[in-house]
Amino acid sequence: MIEKAIDLFFRFLEMVLVLLLAGMTVMVFANVVLRYAFRSGLDVSEELSRFFFVWLIFIGAVVAMRHHAHMGFDLLLSSARPPMRRVLLFLSNGLVLFACWLLLEGAWRQSGVTATDSSPVTGISMIYVFGIVIPSALGIGIIALHRMIGAVRGTYDPYASGQTVEAHAEFAP
Repeated sequence: MIEKAIDLFFRFLEMVLVLLLAGMTVMVFANVVLRYAFRSGLDVSEELSRFFFVWLIFIGAVVAMRHHAHMGFDLLLSSARPPMRRVLLFLSNGLVLFACWLLLEGAWRQSGVTATDSSPVTGISMIYVFGIVIPSALGIGIIALHRMIGAVRGTYDPYASGQTVEAHAEFAP
């Protein structure tokens, strides 16, 4: 039941990514057509497409973390024996969790400034733009913590069968 809810949540995030990319494409294309054909443009489209790009990056980072799609060097992990691999998986995900904590703390401190600042064209509070760092850091941190617990319990080892990590989507939380 929980796994289906998690899968549904990540499907939702993937749909949000598709909508953000489509929105960016439409706004940039419309702005190009308006500039070259009618010598005008939509200032809002430039600003919103930048905001969409920021959201696309941070939401995409959470989805990529779930699917083991981040670039990494795993020669040591893939060649280590299972007991050592569990230690290395625990440590590497611990480093990811620490980086998420740093991002979360910095974004939280910065949120006071960005909440009172507004974008020049749309007037949107900048907390809606840069605030995406908070749920992104939380999402990646939860996945890393889940993997750390799995490494301790012995239930998380994407290298166990000798295949590539991408073939082990079932290990994703």
